[in-house]
Amino acid sequence: MSLPPIARTAHRHLDVDGVRVFYRESLPDRPDAPTLLLLHGFPSASHQFRRLIDVLGSRYRLIAPDYPGFGHTRAPDGFTYSFDRLADVTEGFVERLGLTRFVMYVFDFGAPVGFRLAERRPEWIAGLVVQNGNAYEEGLSQGARDFIALRPGTPGAERTIRELLTPEGTRGQYETGVADPGLLSPDGWTLDQHFLDLPGRKEAQVELAFDYHSNVARYGRWQEWLRTHRPPTLITWGANDPFFPEPGARAYLRDVPDAELHLFDTGHFALEDHLPRIAPLIAAFLDRVRP
Repeated sequence: MSLPPIARTAHRHLDVDGVRVFYRESLPDRPDAPTLLLLHGFPSASHQFRRLIDVLGSRYRLIAPDYPGFGHTRAPDGFTYSFDRLADVTEGFVERLGLTRFVMYVFDFGAPVGFRLAERRPEWIAGLVVQNGNAYEEGLSQGARDFIALRPGTPGAERTIRELLTPEGTRGQYETGVADPGLLSPDGWTLDQHFLDLPGRKEAQVELAFDYHSNVARYGRWQEWLRTHRPPTLITWGANDPFFPEPGARAYLRDVPDAELHLFDTGHFALEDHLPRIAPLIAAFLDRVRP
């Protein structure tokens, strides 16, 4: 009996402007394999893509970095945690790797990082895979709007953010909206919490939470980029996401009407319980786009 190939994955570091960026990179069988840059979300890191890399990494080159303040990446003392700076480091990471054309997978925080990258270097982007990565006002739940409205110095604001950084808050992001929580591995939220509990990490997340409004201010620019460049786009979306509900997925069709849209009966971390359905969609998309 022949088994489907399982990817070999290298685990490496790359220095970018004083940041020691950790990343995972699959080693496909073909040197000209299409490249997919995987941009993770909050409160996770590149480990959220481990199973996707196992499944697709023998046919495609999958690269997943950890941002500063996440996972195994180490930032120097005094690093300013903002979405502009996350994008700066990600842009430098791509340059250091020598990538010039790739499909970009944007999930959650990966959307504001990735769309900044697309604005700066549109020639790099051969296509988009969007998984619960929001770029539209209607894609914000009321809870998300209330969270984004928090400002430094406002009574209770930092406490509200820190409540999301607890084991209960981290686990809840995985389980909310999921039809069968038994399909979720506890390894995801357990590893996320391990990294959140490292020295300085909660402070980094508080800074990023207070900066999230800068992303909403850029939505119009990102929508204009989508309308202008019309990248081939695959949208796979957990429809029960408590932060970024289904209208955020459908909104992309205004600006990229040829996008392929798939909605799933699950929550924010759709890959966790719908990998068997999402991975083939990504493979077929990469075969069509051929970056």
